[in-house]
Amino acid sequence: MSSPVRPGWMEKPKPVTQAAKGLALVAVVLLVCVPFLVIVSTSLASTDEVVANGGWVLWPTEPSLDAYRDILDGGIVTHALGVSAGVTIVGTLLSLACTVTLAYALSRPGVFGGRPVLLLVLFTFLFPPGMIPSFLLVKELGLLDSYVSLVLPVLVNVFNLVVLRGFFQGIPEELYEAARLDGAGDWRVLFSVVLPLSKAALAVVGLFYAVAYWNSWFYASLYLESDHWPLQQVLRTYVVAGSGLTDATTGEGTVTAPQTVQMAVLVIATVPILLVYPFLQKYFTKGVLTGAIKS
Repeated sequence: MSSPVRPGWMEKPKPVTQAAKGLALVAVVLLVCVPFLVIVSTSLASTDEVVANGGWVLWPTEPSLDAYRDILDGGIVTHALGVSAGVTIVGTLLSLACTVTLAYALSRPGVFGGRPVLLLVLFTFLFPPGMIPSFLLVKELGLLDSYVSLVLPVLVNVFNLVVLRGFFQGIPEELYEAARLDGAGDWRVLFSVVLPLSKAALAVVGLFYAVAYWNSWFYASLYLESDHWPLQQVLRTYVVAGSGLTDATTGEGTVTAPQTVQMAVLVIATVPILLVYPFLQKYFTKGVLTGAIKS
């Protein structure tokens, strides 16, 4: 008896195909890892080594932390790092609190005014405000040169709200009814039933908010003076815009090469998110896809 013919996509890949896929994967990994290795290596290299290699070092022979000591010695980068950390932590917590409560209210059937509010929120997603109206609103509220201006205009993200709303709607209705029969109110249901079952979605949404706050520089350039800038705006000024780097340290200049200081600032701005991401990666598929499908 002959074996059934399998479709082409079910057949075992040929050795040539597997080798081509392996080479392509190695090429992609190198394209991602080599630039990052150059950045870290240059930040650790000595001034003489950077000058001898034309400004870039692939592997330092005498690693040194002089650049990191210079930029973290109480200068602008140190202050900017504290600003970014504070805005990220406070902004993420406030955004999660507002998004969770609004998403829970909009996920429950029969809530008074729920549909008009949902349509209003979705309208802001389709037609976001422009730069000038946003600036004028922040100015009229007296929030210029205030860290509140980095949080309040972006407090609730519509995409994150839709994801959480869909996730809450996917929780079995029997759990809500059982909590109601036990005499639980809305807040008790939220904290005792909904949130413990939504850890995956909360982790993903929290990471989205944290990354957005940590990487935000545009609003800082609009609303804050230079002495209040977060780390990403300092990074843009001293690396991308190519401004002088003496102010990035203590204001008195630095003995290290400019490229070394630039790469050290870039590493400090990148590593915190890279350290957090692996711990929350396992929640991505469950959190985002479940919320998106149910919504």
